[in-house]
Amino acid sequence: MRPLLDLLLFLATLLYSYLEALVKLFVPVRRKSVSGELVLVTGAGHGVGRATALEFAKRRSRLVLWDINKHGLEDTAEQCQELGATVQTFVVDCSKREEIYGAAEKVKKELGDVSILVNNAGVITTADLLSTQDHQIQRMFEVNILAHMWTTRAFLPAMMDNNHGHVVTVASAAGHFVTPYMVAYCSSKFAAVGFHKALTDELAVLGKDGIKTTCLCPVFINTGFVKNPRTRLGKILEIEEVVEALMEGILTNQKMVFVPSAQRVALLFERLFPERALNFLKKLTDVEFDAVIGQRSTQ
Repeated sequence: MRPLLDLLLFLATLLYSYLEALVKLFVPVRRKSVSGELVLVTGAGHGVGRATALEFAKRRSRLVLWDINKHGLEDTAEQCQELGATVQTFVVDCSKREEIYGAAEKVKKELGDVSILVNNAGVITTADLLSTQDHQIQRMFEVNILAHMWTTRAFLPAMMDNNHGHVVTVASAAGHFVTPYMVAYCSSKFAAVGFHKALTDELAVLGKDGIKTTCLCPVFINTGFVKNPRTRLGKILEIEEVVEALMEGILTNQKMVFVPSAQRVALLFERLFPERALNFLKKLTDVEFDAVIGQRSTQ
């Protein structure tokens, strides 16, 4: 009897979920206010991090900006201050756990509890696995995933005490789809997506429904990190359109933000299509970029 009851409850939940999704297509989603929130953005000295900081500044958030590049960090801070935001900057190498924990303690003592954490800092090396150097692989994991864990461990306790906060993971489409000559990078971004999903589930089990999570997964962005990216499907994204989607996701508490959103369809294809058909589709996309190939260096 119990299995039958569980099945009926599952079907009822499934139907309710579909009806809820249908209603949301026609009813405007309520956006939360981030005015006065203490927002920490890592990798804020350029690119997506800078643009995200500026969006929070426009919404009257209080900003804490981290980056390894002092000059870029100061430029971002100046632009945010021109928008009327209060800004504190910290030069932090997110590949070093001790620096993260040290800066986090200063933030908590001097400024208070961070309520929105944007884990944006990231690095990339485009090369085949055997041409990617050991230190490059290590740094990608240190910055792209381990830093997310160190910052979250530093600031999550206050969020849990208050049952209020938001943890943002800037990942990548490479956290869902593999790409040749990005083996280490894809691995680190798969880990970042997994971190977001596991953290989201853990917070739900702990009953911390006031702490929201958002994961951003864009395709190639015109930031200069990947040289000469090109594809037959779609265009290379501009920073502004990615950050617009990210902010919409944060303000409406979306768990996963794909840019472009058509990636959801591609994920469905991965689960439904046989390998031969998927390989054919990958050839049609014709994704290319400059990469180091055939050096066979591990030093």
